[in-house]
Amino acid sequence: MNKKKISPYGSWKSPVTMNMILADSVRFYELSLDNESIYWLEGRPQENGRCVVVKRSLCGEVSDQFPTPFNARSRVHEYGGGAFLVYDGVIYFSHFNDQRIYCKKMYAEPFPITEVEKYFYSDFRYDRKRDRLICIREDHRNTKREPINTIISIDLKIPYKVEVLATGKDFYSSPRISLDGEQLTWLSWDHPNMPWDGCEVFIAKILNNGYLDDPILVAGGLEESIFQPEWSPDNILHFISDRTGWWNIYRYENNKVEPLYPMEAEFGQPQWVFGMSKYGFESEHSIICTYSQKGVWNMARLNMANKSLEKIDTPYTAIENVHVDAGKVVFLGGSPTEENAVISMDLKNKEIKIIRKPNALIIDAAYLSVPETIEFPTEDNLKAHGFFYAPKNKDFTGPLGGLPPLISIIHGGPTSATDSVLDYRVQFWTSRGFAVFDINYSGSTGYGTDYRRRLNGRWGVVDLNDCENGARYLADKGYVDFNKMAIRGGSAGGYTVLRALTFSQIYKTGASYYGVSDLEGLAKDTHKFESRYLDKIIGPYLESAHLYRDRSPIYHLDKLGKPIIFFQGLEDKIVPPNQAKMMVEALRKKGVPVAYIAFEDEQHGFRQAKYIKRATEAELYFYSKIFGFEPADCMEPVTIDNL
Repeated sequence: MNKKKISPYGSWKSPVTMNMILADSVRFYELSLDNESIYWLEGRPQENGRCVVVKRSLCGEVSDQFPTPFNARSRVHEYGGGAFLVYDGVIYFSHFNDQRIYCKKMYAEPFPITEVEKYFYSDFRYDRKRDRLICIREDHRNTKREPINTIISIDLKIPYKVEVLATGKDFYSSPRISLDGEQLTWLSWDHPNMPWDGCEVFIAKILNNGYLDDPILVAGGLEESIFQPEWSPDNILHFISDRTGWWNIYRYENNKVEPLYPMEAEFGQPQWVFGMSKYGFESEHSIICTYSQKGVWNMARLNMANKSLEKIDTPYTAIENVHVDAGKVVFLGGSPTEENAVISMDLKNKEIKIIRKPNALIIDAAYLSVPETIEFPTEDNLKAHGFFYAPKNKDFTGPLGGLPPLISIIHGGPTSATDSVLDYRVQFWTSRGFAVFDINYSGSTGYGTDYRRRLNGRWGVVDLNDCENGARYLADKGYVDFNKMAIRGGSAGGYTVLRALTFSQIYKTGASYYGVSDLEGLAKDTHKFESRYLDKIIGPYLESAHLYRDRSPIYHLDKLGKPIIFFQGLEDKIVPPNQAKMMVEALRKKGVPVAYIAFEDEQHGFRQAKYIKRATEAELYFYSKIFGFEPADCMEPVTIDNL
């Protein structure tokens, strides 16, 4: 048995390198079933983040469905989703480069079916009775006002012929046609709500001319969030609502809304992107669904006839993009020992097949850290949650009596969530000797509506409290070095990072990925979808301007003396680059160690392999200089001012 080498934490040589992680690796975003073939959307960092529709036929052949430069990615709400639809072998998709809708038929090049205008499209459905697409359109033609969101139809017999079916609300999503083609359902909401705060589900009869009759409000409101409306095979509307404090499944029949299985579990999640799916119909009387308890997702069969729920055992702790057809369920699934993959399960014999893995990596488990689910005390006698990863490397151990440095990872959103699925980007750190705490702070999804709403009016306060209390909890347990704590996060997570490094004494350094430093600036300059988000989680700007300044790190540089490295995409429309630039310049003038790395052709979230590699390795280099260790990796140096 090999004896482990003693080496400082952070300096361990690891087989988990960025070259290895990114080589031929892909990310999966959406799934679709059509004529027993499986389709999915595959993001490819090695192709500059291009998203490709991939097909697996019934005979098992896997093939790309369109060549370079086509890129299936929508910009509706800037976060996109719902970027493609397959019906009877024909693919319709939103091409990222010009945001037009393209049609791809077998053996033919994709061709556009919408005009060259400043429109974005998403969330497609095929109306087979009228041979048309129904989808969401976002109108960006007038730059002096907000984009206009509508539900439209696109006639496939007469190219470019568009009719507006629903308008007047600030936002629309989830247009779904009943199987008999007679009715349409959809979700809508208005500023300042986000869809997880409260939205409404409507149905309307489709008239002979293709337009809609007067819509009927089925459920929802300012305080009730609706998710994923769907029609059952017998044309009964189903949807998920959080009216009881948990996202549960309901149906609407005979003008009544009826719960199918009340449960303290989350069957839905925040609608950050279009096309999300957490359940599908096995038959008129059976739903295959997923639900989350304490951040772990499960699969189940919901019998609507007797209202019973039967758990379906799987090895997966995260399950999404659920689609059901022809006796099987297809989904994206992962676990602490398996990355997210495209999975198919036979619903009769429960046989599981892995259709597509994100890469061909085989790493010895002795280098991989399996997370521990942590529940820790926080403010107001409440509990918060997260996943703790201890450092692990079969070849190395830390100095006798020493403890590892901690990296707290703060997810974006902030109304989002992290999970326990194997992520080599986390293992990059743990296999080098860092401990990692992936935190589902108050406001995260997966723990009920009350937990999610803890953030309302208190963003920048409760999330920071949880990060501090979680780090302190781990230090008190003897898991980590209290004097070597870093914090990293992107977007909203980047804001919490900057708050922590400004107002907390616990964290010594950190990394902000396209993070928010000026809440006033964000309130005045961001995209439509989130332009009023801060009304809920801080307060209406005009009435709460003092809170915006009080909680903005940029206005409290006198309290900031911690080294920070910033990463920013210069094409970011959600958190504009000036947010990072202001902070960097202020820190330079103050004499605080600071590094800034910008990527010209990246947006909000990095998709290109070369930039993902550069950012991660630069962050490691930065920590090595701050915590005083020599990394085993050969990396490009980083310019650190004031060091």
